[in-house]
Amino acid sequence: MAFAEIDGIRTQYEITGEGPPLLMLAPAGFDSSISRWRLNGVWKEMQPLDTLRKDFMMIAYDRREAGESGGRIEALSWGAYARHAVALLDHLKIDKAFIVGGCMGVSVALAIGARYPQRVRGLLLHWPVGGYRWMVKARSNFDKHLAYLDQHGFAGVAARAKQSGLFWNDPEAGPWSAPIKSDAAFAGRYLQQDVEAYRALVAQSRDNLFSDTMPSGASGEELMAMKLPAFIMSGDDASHSNSSAHALRELLPDAQLSPLMPPAQNAASVAAWIRECKAKVQ
Repeated sequence: MAFAEIDGIRTQYEITGEGPPLLMLAPAGFDSSISRWRLNGVWKEMQPLDTLRKDFMMIAYDRREAGESGGRIEALSWGAYARHAVALLDHLKIDKAFIVGGCMGVSVALAIGARYPQRVRGLLLHWPVGGYRWMVKARSNFDKHLAYLDQHGFAGVAARAKQSGLFWNDPEAGPWSAPIKSDAAFAGRYLQQDVEAYRALVAQSRDNLFSDTMPSGASGEELMAMKLPAFIMSGDDASHSNSSAHALRELLPDAQLSPLMPPAQNAASVAAWIRECKAKVQ
């Protein structure tokens, strides 16, 4: 593990393996950290940081406001997440990389593709999030945080955050719960804010990220303009709707949708899909 200042934010990252660079955007909603590649869903069975060592130079990192990375109290957006990811590539002096995203990591991958297409060799999109139920869940998590803030104040939010550090599993703790837990100086600054200005930032973040039922991360217009090789593997639940995968297939000009659906997706089949995507681009 290593740390660096990336886009002004202390960021934890890990590099392993040999081959073309693969920037890894972890699953688990807002709790997108390196550990999720070892703990979540099919990735737990697959252990990609071990399995793909001979295929890629893998760059895994804790996204800002997740894991052991820091954060900044500002309006969150897909553009901010994309800028942070690309700044990590800049720090590592990597001009162009494959991008793999899982769950909400797909959304960050799409934001990178829309804003920094020259940095992308290919997009590997596993279980994209989107749809009405996803939008309602995502927006309600921000609203639960605001309701908890109203009842308990910043001190109560900070105490809750220090217990969990997880926004998506504990929405009352808020989107800055991880840096509150891991960074005492950040936690101190958090307590000193103007409550009305903070409430406005939270509401703006919610609206920036989850304003419609489209697959999260890029608008329909941005998707249609994205001339990049894109490979999609669908989920099939309330957050990872099959309709989101099909929307991406329809809108991305150079997209291929895997026919594999859960439960046919397993460690072997997902690893084979990743290798096949790589071969199709090279």
